[in-house]
Amino acid sequence: MTQTHGSESIGQRIAASRRLRGWTQKRLALEFGNEFSLGLLRHVEQGRVPASPAFTSACARALGVNVTELFDQPYPRTTRDEQMVHAGIPEIRRELASYRIPPEDVPARPLVELAGDVARASRLRHSVKLGELGRFLPDLLHDLRIAWHSTSGPDQERIFGLLAEAYAAASQVAYKLGYVDLSSLAVDRYEWAAARSGDELAVLAGDYQRAGEMIATADWAAAGRFLENSRRRIESELNREDPATLAMWGNLHLKSGLAAARGGRRDLADAHLAEARETAERLGEDRDDYRLCFGPANVDIWSVGLAVEMMDGTEAVRRSEDVHLPTGTPRERVGHHYIDLARGFLLHGDREGAFSALQVAKRVAPTQTRYHPMVHETIRMLARQEARASETVRGFAAWCGITTID
Repeated sequence: MTQTHGSESIGQRIAASRRLRGWTQKRLALEFGNEFSLGLLRHVEQGRVPASPAFTSACARALGVNVTELFDQPYPRTTRDEQMVHAGIPEIRRELASYRIPPEDVPARPLVELAGDVARASRLRHSVKLGELGRFLPDLLHDLRIAWHSTSGPDQERIFGLLAEAYAAASQVAYKLGYVDLSSLAVDRYEWAAARSGDELAVLAGDYQRAGEMIATADWAAAGRFLENSRRRIESELNREDPATLAMWGNLHLKSGLAAARGGRRDLADAHLAEARETAERLGEDRDDYRLCFGPANVDIWSVGLAVEMMDGTEAVRRSEDVHLPTGTPRERVGHHYIDLARGFLLHGDREGAFSALQVAKRVAPTQTRYHPMVHETIRMLARQEARASETVRGFAAWCGITTID
């Protein structure tokens, strides 16, 4: 697969990978079991139906390729601005590689300064300023490495907690820019740091991230079992009246709902969503514990996304009518909602609604929208379904780096 970026859709890449393996469409469909049909595979390869994340990851697993190959990630940098967005990635990679090596003999920065910088990194993460965050993180990770080698006892545990939060930010930068393997490495580092923080909820936040890794590789059933064990730890070991613990409980249910939805288990996905909604109502407000947003508004966002994951665009659009995002909702969450909603409108057959949602996503979180593979898939479908793609649709596609629409 050496085509120039933007010249192939996900369906075309699936077809090319399938042919390289020497498989017919029927042979690949056999690998899906009862999860996806031969008809769906044909429609996706022909560009008549958008490839969902679940379908794409199932194809990648069956074909023995990385899902990033089918998404064509990371996207190439063709402008100075794009180069600047990606500029921090090499240094983040170096810092993740040397995470346990004692740094040079220099004094550690005060804990309060490090805490302030980690908070700034998390704000950049929620506002999806990926280029600025990527350039900010390497020095911060380095300074935190100095600090944990220079301290002991409770202060060292606090440093490990801050380091875990910084690793979570690094994982998000890498993931959103398409460096999925680097993102996975950052999750490994998060788990390592969280285990040394003395904070059980931080460890469970690592479980939330690990489950996301499993879901992305189409290991949906195993992710569900893993998350069930995580929730059992809350039931047996932690105070479920504590707001932060409640928020973690709700988030684990949301991630379980995603695993169920990707695996085609709608009733189970809806049950997890209902449990998360009940928990959010008990909290009565949105929180940001461990940089995992949770509360009524975030559950509403997830409700739309889960309907889309179950390929029910009509239900996603219906649920969206009840979504009211308060001022202060992180741009990352707002942008993600409108990206999902665009997919929902497309499945519902409302092309105008889909494009309007994409435009909102671009306005709220431009970098996230520019690099999101489902945005690329949605805009391709919009262009194909028009007898003559409008200049605005083609302009949006070009902004995303899509060079051809077939």
